[in-house]
Parts: sequence; C-alpha cells; structure tokens
Amino acid sequence: MQASLFALAAIALWGSLAPLGVSLGHVPPFLLTGCGLLIGSVIGLVLSRGRVQRWKVPAPTLAMGVYGLFGFHFLLFIALRHAPPVQANLVNYLWPLGIVLMAPLFLPGMRLQGLHIAAALLGFAGAALAILGGRDLQGGFAWGYVPALASAFVWASYSLLTRRVPAFPSAAIGLFGLASGLLSLLCHALLENPVDLSAHDWALLATMGLGPLGGAFYLWDAALKRGDARQIGVLSFLTPLLSTLALLWLRGEWPSASVALAAVMIVGAAVLGSRTDT
Repeated sequence: MQASLFALAAIALWGSLAPLGVSLGHVPPFLLTGCGLLIGSVIGLVLSRGRVQRWKVPAPTLAMGVYGLFGFHFLLFIALRHAPPVQANLVNYLWPLGIVLMAPLFLPGMRLQGLHIAAALLGFAGAALAILGGRDLQGGFAWGYVPALASAFVWASYSLLTRRVPAFPSAAIGLFGLASGLLSLLCHALLENPVDLSAHDWALLATMGLGPLGGAFYLWDAALKRGDARQIGVLSFLTPLLSTLALLWLRGEWPSASVALAAVMIVGAAVLGSRTDT
C-alpha cells in the first residue's frame, strides 16, 4: 500500500507537467528541463539533511541515474521536434507497458501472468484514448518516432535498473538531477537560443522543479524500492489521463466522453493489476 501511495503521488505531480509546460511554452525545453532538474536537486539536500556525502554513489549508479533523467528528456525532446507531438507523446507512453513487460528480464524471480499483460494492455489503450481524445492521427512515418520509442525504453529500463544496482538512498536522486540538469543546460547552450526569464517564469520553474521535475523522482524511487514494479507500471497509465484532465481544467473545458471512457479503462487496469499474485 505504501508503495502505491508513493507511486500515485509521483504520478499526480507528473500530471501537472503538461499545464506547467503550456504556461512556460515560450521557454526552450532544454533550458526548462535544466532549471527544473537543478531546482529539484535541492530536495535531495533537504532529504540528506545537508550531508552531501549521502549523495555518494558508485560511478555506475550515477551513470544509471543520468541515463534515466537526462536520457529520457533528451530523447523525448528530439522526438517532439521531428514527429507529430500527439503521436510522439503516445509512443513515449509505452514506458509503463515496458515496465510491466520487461520486469522479468531485469528483476530475477519476477514473472508475468496473463492478468499482468491484460492490465498493461488495457491501461495503454486507456492512455492512448486520453492522449488522442478523438483526434485524427497524421499519416506517414516520421523518424522522430524512433527517439520517442527510445525514451520510453530508457525510462522503463531506468525504473527497473534502480532495483539492480547497489542500494542507495532516495536522497541521491538529487545527484542524478544535478548532473542531468547541468547536461540539459549544456544542450540549451549548444542547441537553443537564449531567452530572458521573468519573475513569473522563475516562480513556475520553481514549481516545476519542486514537483514534476523534482519531487516526483524521489517519490518514484521510493515506490520502486518498496513495491511491485509490474503493479506500479500499470498505475503509471494514470499519468496521461491526469495530464489531459489538468489541461482541460486550465482551459476551462469539461472532459469528453472519450476521456471519461479512458478513465474507466485505466482505473479498471489498475484494479486488475492489483489482483495479480507474485
């Protein structure tokens, strides 16, 4: 139960990423991510009570953290630049399905049952319905789908790999965020045009850093350390649903019938996933 609560808290914070991103749409994505991750790394200092030595992890563990936090965002931004955003986002949200299906490959002793697969597929169908919202897909292949798929694999594999490396405190996520934030700012300097940020922009960036680009990662790590990765993966399909609902709220719109159906499918998948045995 505790793991599910941590996971749901992380998912709720990730659900706020879309409306915050809309409000900061004029900020280049690598700058936004870099600032958010650096601000989020401060949470790690608080969790470690200012003792930076608690951030000390083996080099392979640090590499895994940067692989997850930086690699996921880098590939997703590349995908969004070179593929229709709706489809790229849909491909990217294969990561919860990846967590469920790849769990036995990364975590010895864990096996899949038919209910795990059924719950994951039902959850992805609901997520797809929430993302598409009845919109028509643009035809043709865009090479940006490749990095979108890669970003999904990176986050799914990172989430599972945190259980394979030597145990580390969740406070060390701050080091992952610090290194990934600096790399994101380097990408901003190399790939994006500089912009001036207002005080309001910085307030929103602080909110993003403390929430979906900060606090969510610590909660996610705590959930994975305590729970069943397969069930947490199914719960993760709530993320695009919450993002859609948050955007509708921001626009003052009511959820459509397709969003309501998506909610039923995703909640049903979560219930089905919770009924599985180890």
